Amino acid sequence: MEQTFEATIEKREKWYIGWVDAVPGAFSQGKTVKEVEENLKEAVQLILESQRDLRDQKATGEILKRKIQVKV
Repeated sequence: MEQTFEATIEKREKWYIGWVDAVPGAFSQGKTVKEVEENLKEAVQLILESQRDLRDQKATGEILKRKIQVKV
């Protein structure tokens, strides 16, 4: 399955930096836009795989779900 995400890429001096707002922790940098795009694809893929693996692990204890409020 493929998903589309919007990446933000900014030029800072000699480097490009990028991030994907929809995936917390998906940040990267590179010397070219193409390099940042490829790095971000890999970062997003790894983050989503890790989240899926953690979710799919069998729980051995009590599971609680709570709604929490966070000021941002």
